[in-house]
Amino acid sequence: MAAAASSALRDKGWEVTISDLYAIGFNAVLSRRDITGPLKNPECFVYEMETAHAWKEGRLSSDIVAEQKKIEAADLIIFQFPLQWFGMPAILKGWFDRVFTDGFAYSMATMYDQGPFQKKKAMLSLTTGGMGSMYSPSGINGDMNVLLWPMQRGTLHFCGFQVLAPQICYSVRYASPEVRAQMLSTWKSRLAAIEKEKPLSFVPNSCFEMSPAGGFVLKRDVLAKQEGQQHGLSVGQHLGKAVPLDGQLRAQE
Repeated sequence: MAAAASSALRDKGWEVTISDLYAIGFNAVLSRRDITGPLKNPECFVYEMETAHAWKEGRLSSDIVAEQKKIEAADLIIFQFPLQWFGMPAILKGWFDRVFTDGFAYSMATMYDQGPFQKKKAMLSLTTGGMGSMYSPSGINGDMNVLLWPMQRGTLHFCGFQVLAPQICYSVRYASPEVRAQMLSTWKSRLAAIEKEKPLSFVPNSCFEMSPAGGFVLKRDVLAKQEGQQHGLSVGQHLGKAVPLDGQLRAQE
């Protein structure tokens, strides 16, 4: 999938950089070694605060800086991975934990649709062992929309990314060579016009009380408009109602 994406995008004139975390032996573990030089508060080490200071002062470890520079240079980032235990592999989770530092990727004042990466696009391209029906609302693994929410809304959109619909290849291990070839062909065809795609929709910041005093919850007028609606606003803001259908799988028309 990664090779197919690289080929398809280069054919369309994109400049492509591949960051193969396994090949570079990326360290997925947070530690004091991520900060060079003295700590701001050696008495009580708080990773988030110390890396925020280190980012501002140019004191992050070189491997973190290298990945941050790739993000800064990118218009579109595709995260290619196999779904493992209903989430991303540990090495990729560790990449987000270490690379998306406070200040660089987010802050309390700049999060979600106000995030630092709001002019960039990102998308998940993942493969599964289970068949597609297993990830349906009635499937044994549960609704894929729910599984994607923390990754797409809670990670990518939290930092401002415009999140494109995911590319999901189900049951790859058990698919025939012909089916896998079709998966790659479909992927390439989609990427040929990826710049024209609309991003997924999320509830905008303007719908929330955006302050600690307000609790960062939906405004009363927004809640009032949802009375009588069959579905909630989103997977996360479901309001105790049915989750909107395929909100995390395809952009709204």
